[in-house]
Amino acid sequence: MGAVRKIKTKRRTRDYDQVRADIDSPKHLTQYKATKDAEDLPGLGKHYCVECSKWFESEYNLVAHTKGKNHKRRLRLLREEPHSQKIAEAAVGLGTDNGLRQQETVVDMED
Repeated sequence: MGAVRKIKTKRRTRDYDQVRADIDSPKHLTQYKATKDAEDLPGLGKHYCVECSKWFESEYNLVAHTKGKNHKRRLRLLREEPHSQKIAEAAVGLGTDNGLRQQETVVDMED
């Protein structure tokens, strides 16, 4: 039996749907920031990357982060359209039908 991989919650960031809501609505982002105490955050909560939902000690670290591979990967994933129930149903053929289907003509085969 192999080793069991556990999720590390210390470095866990917010999910893509939560980050997308932060980007779309500044109110959502301010509500999230209000739940955190500034004294407990790195850099007293001044340097925050919205896309990655990470706090940084200094402006230098934030700028270095925005040039990095992980930040760029996260931006690429956030640009894609998020998955929805409607898209999932359309993928399996449960989408809406917009009109009548044409009757197919049946051609009899002769021997």
